[in-house]
Amino acid sequence: MKGPLFYSKILLFGEYGIIRDSKGLSIPYNFYNGALKRDENPSDEAIKSNGHLKRFVTYLQTLQNEQPSLVTFDIDLLKNDVETGMYFDSSIPQGYGVGSSGALVAAIYDKYAHNKITVLENLTREKLLELKNIFSQMESFFHGKSSGLDPLNSYLSIPILINSKDNIEATGIPTQSFDGKGAVFLLDSGIVGETAPMVNIFMESLKDKGFRAMLKNQFVKYTDACVENFLGGDMKSLFMNTKKLSKVVLNNFKPMIPEQFHGIWQQGIDSNDYYLKLCGSGGGGYILGFTEDLEKAKATLKDYKLEVVYQF
Repeated sequence: MKGPLFYSKILLFGEYGIIRDSKGLSIPYNFYNGALKRDENPSDEAIKSNGHLKRFVTYLQTLQNEQPSLVTFDIDLLKNDVETGMYFDSSIPQGYGVGSSGALVAAIYDKYAHNKITVLENLTREKLLELKNIFSQMESFFHGKSSGLDPLNSYLSIPILINSKDNIEATGIPTQSFDGKGAVFLLDSGIVGETAPMVNIFMESLKDKGFRAMLKNQFVKYTDACVENFLGGDMKSLFMNTKKLSKVVLNNFKPMIPEQFHGIWQQGIDSNDYYLKLCGSGGGGYILGFTEDLEKAKATLKDYKLEVVYQF
């Protein structure tokens, strides 16, 4: 057996901010994907994944017992498939901020949920919010607290615009131009990040009045502007606001940026060759970069692995 593919995602804007009702923009990233599978001779990796799934099934059983009005699954079929060796075969790197657990949650919902909402329906705001809520509860098994956006993006495979916690919509993004000089790219930190500890640091920081003020007056303000600039195709303003955002993150989110990247983060701001920002919760994994001149950014960052996500 091999199920349908579910893709990774990239939250272009809104990491941490969406917890405080900033705008956000999440896009599918088809370079990585995962699917539910069963093999005659499973690898060590498959056996490990199957073990994770067993624990996840127990969690989902509890979830549906406690909240039957939220979601129910064909638990017997799911249990049987897991008992007979089903696993999640995924190329999505874990702890890299590109939604590895989101794709798994989407795959399980797609195959086993009763009365599921599908991408073929008229996706009203109510339906999107209902899906996001279901996915949030399902993915909490992996992160402790999940917005549900990663699985939503993976499940629908369309860009999602987050206006606020209770207002999300499917959106279109400007068409890519593959000969364009501008680009969004991923920079590999070479370190696996863990979401839960980073979110905990953020939640602790929120107790500080100064940090909350910075979030509202700078971080959320620039994030919202970046989302609007990007969707509106106003690249000049986008880079101006991304630079401001990059500075705010470097000054206020240092624990989320691996130490060896503080220097090149600052270098981008000083040289205007590129601007870096967090990809997901940070702490490792990928770092997201924006540049008006891809060749220049590649030359400056020649010692690092760059993956182009989007060109304009």
